[in-house]
Amino acid sequence: MTGPHPLQGAAKLALRDQLLTARRRRALSEVGASARAVADHLLASPEVRRAATVAAYVSVGTEPGTTALLDLLVDAGKRVLLPVLLPDNDLDWAAYHGPTSLAPARRGLLEPVGDPLGVEAVATADVVLVPGLAVSRTGMRLGRGGGSYDRALGRVPVGTFTCVLLYDDEVLPDVPAEPHDRPVTAAATPAGVVRFSPRG
Repeated sequence: MTGPHPLQGAAKLALRDQLLTARRRRALSEVGASARAVADHLLASPEVRRAATVAAYVSVGTEPGTTALLDLLVDAGKRVLLPVLLPDNDLDWAAYHGPTSLAPARRGLLEPVGDPLGVEAVATADVVLVPGLAVSRTGMRLGRGGGSYDRALGRVPVGTFTCVLLYDDEVLPDVPAEPHDRPVTAAATPAGVVRFSPRG
């Protein structure tokens, strides 16, 4: 096990604070317009068009919205999996069947009420859509710090389309990263879908 990186950890905290403050200042009209644009770009992407199963999430607050996207994915015949936060911050998954299949959960989240499919269910998805606060040009994602999605992304087979949903100004030249951080292969923003070249 590699030990903690205090400088990277401090840099992450500072950047998270800055990004969360900027999100809180976004107008609701911008949040709504951004959600529509992101949904349009994702639904038009070849990866989502040919996917049978999409793992996604229910947005909260001023995150780029996913409410319309989830229903559009279902309407397009996709099987949609949503996360269920476990007590240890890991993610179980359950199927989404429309807004009535969601219920309030811990931390102000909405979660699916269906049968849990297990933490490994994310590995069955053809596309994995994840939340985040920023991403670097190499695909390193900055999350909220709980580690839930790094654990989930660790179960996703190499080559799967993994995409973080962000605002345009949250795609940055670089973000602080630690050994446990998992990169994504793309970012969807109101301007379009950016694909990252794998490092190597």
